[in-house]
Amino acid sequence: MEPAKPLAADALYRRCDPDELSFETTAELEDLTEMLGQDRAVEAIRFGASADLDGFNLFVLGPSGTGKHSFIRQYLTTKAAAEPQGSDWCYVNNLDQPNAPKAIRLPAGKGCELRDDLARVLAEAHAAVPASFESEDYRTRRQAIEEEFREEQGGVLERIQGEARARGIALIRTPAGVAFAPVRDGEVLGADEFQKLPEEERKRIQGEIEELERRLQKAMRAMPRRVRRARERIQELDREFVMFAVGSLFDDVLRKYQEFSEVVEHLKRVQGDIIVNPELFVGAGEPQAQAGPEAQLPVRLPGETAAHRRYGVNVIVDNCQRDGAPVIFEDHPTYQNLVGQVEHVAHMGALLTDFSLIKAGALHRANDGYLVLDARKVLLNPFAWEGLKQALKSRRIRIESLGQAFSLVSTVSLEPEPIPLKVKVVLLGDRMLYYLLQAYDPEFAELFKVAADFDDQMARNAENQMRFAKLLGTLARRESLKPLDRAAVARVIEHSARLAGDSERLSARVRASVDLVREAHFWARNGGKEAIGAADIECAIEAQIRRASRVRERLREEVLRETLLIDTDGAKVGQINGLAVYQVGDYAFGRPSRITARLRLGTGRVLDIEREVELGGPIHSKGVMILSSFLASRYAADKPLSLSASLVFEQSYSGVEGDSASSAELYALISALAEAPIDQSFAVTGSVNQFGEVQAIGGVNEKIEGFFEICEARGLTGRQGALIPFANAKHLMLERKVVDAVKAGRFRVIPVKTIDQGIEVLTGIPAGERDANGAFPPGSLNQRVEARLVEFAEKRRAFGAAGRGENRP
Repeated sequence: MEPAKPLAADALYRRCDPDELSFETTAELEDLTEMLGQDRAVEAIRFGASADLDGFNLFVLGPSGTGKHSFIRQYLTTKAAAEPQGSDWCYVNNLDQPNAPKAIRLPAGKGCELRDDLARVLAEAHAAVPASFESEDYRTRRQAIEEEFREEQGGVLERIQGEARARGIALIRTPAGVAFAPVRDGEVLGADEFQKLPEEERKRIQGEIEELERRLQKAMRAMPRRVRRARERIQELDREFVMFAVGSLFDDVLRKYQEFSEVVEHLKRVQGDIIVNPELFVGAGEPQAQAGPEAQLPVRLPGETAAHRRYGVNVIVDNCQRDGAPVIFEDHPTYQNLVGQVEHVAHMGALLTDFSLIKAGALHRANDGYLVLDARKVLLNPFAWEGLKQALKSRRIRIESLGQAFSLVSTVSLEPEPIPLKVKVVLLGDRMLYYLLQAYDPEFAELFKVAADFDDQMARNAENQMRFAKLLGTLARRESLKPLDRAAVARVIEHSARLAGDSERLSARVRASVDLVREAHFWARNGGKEAIGAADIECAIEAQIRRASRVRERLREEVLRETLLIDTDGAKVGQINGLAVYQVGDYAFGRPSRITARLRLGTGRVLDIEREVELGGPIHSKGVMILSSFLASRYAADKPLSLSASLVFEQSYSGVEGDSASSAELYALISALAEAPIDQSFAVTGSVNQFGEVQAIGGVNEKIEGFFEICEARGLTGRQGALIPFANAKHLMLERKVVDAVKAGRFRVIPVKTIDQGIEVLTGIPAGERDANGAFPPGSLNQRVEARLVEFAEKRRAFGAAGRGENRP
């Protein structure tokens, strides 16, 4: 077995040589017009945005900070500019069924034209209709109708009164109404005088009065018919004059919109309704407010009349100012903001509404174009997700309140005509949301068939480094920042690799690099520099770390004060320094933790104390079980594993998760079994499999730096170092001070492939390999472990035999 060797300083940090960048400052570079390092996602977006297929909407997934939102905005805006404009949409009063306003579709810009043209016609009608009623011809003809009615009405009464007079009976008016009474010598007979008349005379007079009353009643019953006939004639006259007054007003508008059948039909209905409702144009035109969807709203805009409310046009989507198809980014996707709503006006304790209070939603505005939504916000707003899916499935936008949609209320309200929907929806969200929707919403896969998965890393090669430089230059020009010199660009590239946790990759989360350049601009401006240099980038990095490192520094102080126990020299059995990563917001840092192992004779169980007290996560517990399997298979394959061991993270007061400490735990167990002290100058990280191979882990840079800081504060001796998995060597992008210490021989970073390599470094004792007879070399660590386990097995067998002997009769 080849022994593990420390890495050279050059292997700990991959520099970006500024001389390899073919520019002096980013001001010389052209703008970056393509997405950086996201070829797969860009292909999916281009396909999804162009595919005119049912259900091929987009879900753009990936971590935040990768530029998803910016690219979607830029790409869709550019694409939409070359596409036809979206249509205008209007709602008008349905004069036959006022609670169901009609929707009218018009080319872009025509909606406002129709609204203004009809408003002009109504304004002219407000002048023309009263003028026609004030004309001499109208007054003469109306006066003739009224005079004819009065003559006819008066003639009937005069005939009855003349006949009554001829019979000696008078028609008199009393508080109770009209009555007949006998007359003698021009005087009405009283009741006493009437009784003095002969009986035959009284009967005759009574009979005549009854006959006259019948005739009078008949005439009175015919009076409403005469009144109605007169009113109808006046109304017919009004219509005739209104038709003459407004007929010509509509001719030009009808000719202008003759190619739009829905508009022509509506204009003719309006024209006909004005003819039968001229009172809207005469006098105040203020009908009493009613309840229900047919109510005339008492609250109006300045200069607005009842006729404007009844016949106006509500333009809910106006695309006249847009160049190309609409692209809508809805930042607050509530149910109402997506599908629209009908607003109400409170008046005298009632809520009134009409078609003019219909408001468009994002789906209306994005119709014939693109709608971009944040998936998390849509899901957090009640009913918004269901409303969006319903619109996409039915391909119609139905405006209704939540109470109507879910049958929560039964009040009468407006039911606007649904509008046909043709839109491409783009959802932005993280991967977890996408996979959860895929798993638990069966309709999701039918409606969002194209996934654009943004990566969080990209290859670190010359092409991507140059594109990265162009990105920084584009940002500097767009935001009026100082240009970056090539040394600054090289430093940002190195920092991006550190953020990616891989010397061969760059982080695709460009927002962190962009924020770094913005902060470096501040330091360069304060220093009076013409361009941002590497020193300004370094200053910005240090400032960011300084702001976020309070917890890290507090933990380091407690280690140095020996409140938290960590040894960095000496040797101890069953004790080792493990390495862990802590995440505080966006800032991650490493620190060492003491791991100890204790053992005794037992039944082969390795006790994970963290798991027993429910502080260990499932992955950590899995790691402990793997090392148990390794011990049994390597050292006790043909005999029972007869030990009882306990493992614990000392002074750990929170949860422990991950298997990156499993190799350290195994080293501690081997040390305890072989009674071989472990050099406390080392800290260890790495997971282990059942064959004893050390596997890669995350956060390797932070872990090494966390242990280095403790060693540096106590004084570097040259013996100190960190053991890491060999597979993590390519991920190293360590801080400059660590690299300098390694270069000076004061610190070591040693990659190991197997547990045997690692335990040799930690104890200084050869691990040993089995010979042809299957035996480990005498005195080797593996031989000592095997011997200790055999001893435990023999003792366990002896105890078992003694126990059986004691129990015999």
